[in-house]
Amino acid sequence: MIVHITVHIPSQELILSQDDGQRIHYPVSTASKGTGQQEGSWQTPLGRHVIRAKIGSGLPEHAVFESRRFTGEVYSEALKAKYPGRKDWILSRIMWLSGLEPGFNRLGNVDTMRRYIYIHGSPDTAEMGKPGSRGCIRMHGADIIDLYDRIPAGTTIDILED
Repeated sequence: MIVHITVHIPSQELILSQDDGQRIHYPVSTASKGTGQQEGSWQTPLGRHVIRAKIGSGLPEHAVFESRRFTGEVYSEALKAKYPGRKDWILSRIMWLSGLEPGFNRLGNVDTMRRYIYIHGSPDTAEMGKPGSRGCIRMHGADIIDLYDRIPAGTTIDILED
């Protein structure tokens, strides 16, 4: 099955298009600082990307990741209270993006993969449909797991402002 993902920044929506014509819509949260390519900008990069790696298969919903590794923890409000310094929780699953456009979102100081830009889970209390991340594309737990299970590594993704 051929699939493609589009992230539409203005509507804060991720659309999974399948070759059978089915389209699945998920609410997301992209960067609170808007869109941009530069390393250190904390912005969501635009353009054509590919899912280079999928991380988290078989882990529980709300599994906590640091540096793409499962910490052994499962997110809860009690865990959040214990670690008030953790601001952008990466939970459940990670799909690591790599840019496909040299000089725009690949290589040098605009390289999406070297910027560690992911589609990843967030706490279900995080507001979707409104920018709020530090560059990544955030989704609620059940949605990120559903998407993760539907797509293979190598799936293309377009991140669009219009």
